[in-house]
Amino acid sequence: NSSHHLQLVQSGSLRLNISMALTQIFVWPFIYINILMILTFFRKQSFRTETRYILFAYTLFVDLIFLILTDFVIFLSYSYILMPMAFCIPICMLMETLTTCTPLTITAMCVERYVAICMPLRHSAISTVHRTLTVILIIWITCFIKPFVDLLILVTTASKEYMSQFTFCHYEIMMPDSSHRLIRGILHFFGFTLVLLVEIFCYVMIMISARAASVNKNLAVKGLRTITLHMLQLTLCTTEIICPYIEALIIELDIQVYLSVRFFNFIMFTVIARAVSPFVYGLRDEQFYATLLYFVRCRQNHVSSE
Repeated sequence: NSSHHLQLVQSGSLRLNISMALTQIFVWPFIYINILMILTFFRKQSFRTETRYILFAYTLFVDLIFLILTDFVIFLSYSYILMPMAFCIPICMLMETLTTCTPLTITAMCVERYVAICMPLRHSAISTVHRTLTVILIIWITCFIKPFVDLLILVTTASKEYMSQFTFCHYEIMMPDSSHRLIRGILHFFGFTLVLLVEIFCYVMIMISARAASVNKNLAVKGLRTITLHMLQLTLCTTEIICPYIEALIIELDIQVYLSVRFFNFIMFTVIARAVSPFVYGLRDEQFYATLLYFVRCRQNHVSSE
């Protein structure tokens, strides 16, 4: 709430300034990398016709928007700038949607690898551009349902005074009731469990297929490594959802400890978690990496010639 934020500001402006500077150092390089990889995706026609590259580009776009919005919200918070509820609610809904989009897209990418390795003859028929775009649309709709329901509950239960106040832009303003926040945490836990089970299923099936003589061994091994990295990314993204509950307990005990924990959680579970996607496909994929290097060199030559 506002009193806690006031204590944060008064607890040490130098520390907040250092945290803000370090945040920019961590965030903007990844924003630049994501933009560079999105441009690389559009440079080659073959990338726009393969399911895994389309899902990869979609993940980059989601992470890019999320990092920009998160950095904006952090700037408002560190600067102690209060905004109207009508301004914060759409931002919070969009950020919540983007947060949920990431694990679902990761799951879709794991399923695509499972189909490519375990059902290679049907892969081209199943993984079409049209179906991929349909899956992305379904992910967006699914992820938007929860924030939309939270908005309906907020509008019908909150007072006019609450809706007209100025506040900081964090999703907890959508759930002033503690029981509502508890239900949200339980739903996130079950969602994580379901997604994790799907990824474990894909991993086990690919591992079984890797032992078969008819399967490309190298492709299967790469698929196992990819899904392992996806499970790591899923764990980091899910931990990010749990962090606010931990921080809410710590802030009641010690403001200084809360500052350190919140900064660590942001760097580790928000920024680093979204750095896994460029590594999984952007740097490990030989075809995409070669195109990325060619694109970067062309840009450098163009700038130097000017």
